[in-house]
Amino acid sequence: MDYKDLANLIFPDAKEISYYEEKYPERNLPEGAIVTRFAPSPTGFVHIGGLYQALVARTVAKKTGGVFFLRVEDTDQKREVENGITGIVNSLKDFDMAPDEGMISETEEIGNYGPYKQSLRKDIYQAYAKYLLEQGKAYPCFCTPEELEETRKKQEIAKLRTGYYGVWAKCRNLSVEEMAEKIKNGENYVIRFKSPGREDRKIKHKDIIKGNVDFPENDLDIIIIKADGLPTYHFAHAVDDHLMRTTHVIRSDEWLSSVPLHLQLFQELGFKAPKYAHISPIMKNDNGGKRKLSKRKDPEAAVDYYKKEGIPAEAVKEYLLNIANSSFENWRKANPDKEIEEFDFQLNKMSVSGALFDMIKLLDIGKTVISKMTAEEVYEKSLDWAKQYDEELAEMLKAKEYALKVFGIERGNKKPRKDISKWADVKQNIEYMYDDKFYGKTQDYPYQVISEKENISKILKLYIEKYYDEKDDKQTWFDKIKALSVEMGYAVEVKEFKANPGKYKAHVGDVSTVLRVALTSRTNTPDMYEIMKVLGKDRVVKRLEKQIEANS
Repeated sequence: MDYKDLANLIFPDAKEISYYEEKYPERNLPEGAIVTRFAPSPTGFVHIGGLYQALVARTVAKKTGGVFFLRVEDTDQKREVENGITGIVNSLKDFDMAPDEGMISETEEIGNYGPYKQSLRKDIYQAYAKYLLEQGKAYPCFCTPEELEETRKKQEIAKLRTGYYGVWAKCRNLSVEEMAEKIKNGENYVIRFKSPGREDRKIKHKDIIKGNVDFPENDLDIIIIKADGLPTYHFAHAVDDHLMRTTHVIRSDEWLSSVPLHLQLFQELGFKAPKYAHISPIMKNDNGGKRKLSKRKDPEAAVDYYKKEGIPAEAVKEYLLNIANSSFENWRKANPDKEIEEFDFQLNKMSVSGALFDMIKLLDIGKTVISKMTAEEVYEKSLDWAKQYDEELAEMLKAKEYALKVFGIERGNKKPRKDISKWADVKQNIEYMYDDKFYGKTQDYPYQVISEKENISKILKLYIEKYYDEKDDKQTWFDKIKALSVEMGYAVEVKEFKANPGKYKAHVGDVSTVLRVALTSRTNTPDMYEIMKVLGKDRVVKRLEKQIEANS
């Protein structure tokens, strides 16, 4: 009996690997085209680090006319969560990053290199495991969990590396006949890779991001097919990346130490290895120290968080590109209106150490992204978000025509308003424009410099009786506020006030603040002239009179 007979005993129905090599030929793509994948497990929510990897993978594929595909690695079925694939698919869709190929729902897929779900590729893995068995590069292992635990304890006592290797690989040297006998007797077994490596030898590897790295060779006889017939991650990824013709594997740097094993698997299977790019994790400041963004501790670690907060997908992607290539920030300043796809992203310019997550910077980008949108876009996106997360805001936005006027304030100018960083900010930013919200709140006016009730009432009365005309253009409107300031004995220019601090109690800006606060209950709002235009004469006068009444 030889290894070929043993392979037939274990996998009698497995096809020849030539069948799969023909079924999944080299891709017909332009020269230099990059094929990348996002390959998560459906075991919980998508982490922002996963989205980061997917964005980088998709960006380099698109830039070269290549392919970005979604493969679901679901061989660890004990940890799988319900609708896990739907969560992954929707997360990519939410960020406008739908794959060119791969899973598009729990059960559907597109593309010619599938199935794109590992649990459906069992026959393929078994064909390649059979191929390794035939060549004596793999073998069945009959060690029980108790035996493996006993080996581990002995290794620890002897202060040796733990694992199944060398003299500790008990089943490695069984004869083919002994292996066959055990299988025929119904003993449980897994299939292990027979590593040709030696730990005292080094391999040199050039990672696209990390640069040149040296490792000891892999000498572990890892499990490649589990007792349930499904592959382990290490084996499945090698077979899949070969057959799906992946050119670049972009993944977290926690996998860097697996490179010797993965390169060895590719070599022993007779495959050309892909290029590897290991991305550093996104870090967080924690009491002066750095740590990885944690699923358990940090709400912003979950991709869902950005959707619930209403942070625009464009802002999140722009922020992640900022982290990925430090040159992006200057490019964006020089090209404020270009699409991010036009940025010349370079894998080899990614940081070797993990970037710190900065929510303030992300929200600043959110403000800029939203400031460039039209009133119609802001309305549609706010409403879409509100329908899911804020019923009160959705109700406010029912009157579309009025909402468009509100969102149109100070929009489309050279310096548009930047008061909204995320859709969750919208209600708080516009509620003073709605009378039921404005009058429904107890007004505690922060009047600042001019705070005496008597002076406030006098300004408001004078404005209504003498200076307010809704037909005024903006310059006339402001000139009248200046005239009112003069009548009240305040400086008409801020610089005049600063030059003569003893002469004036206030200046024209302070008078504007009184009007602004009475009209909006805020000291900081977009352009007051535009606000008054949207409110209209009757509502402006009513608000000012209401404040005069409150002061009496």
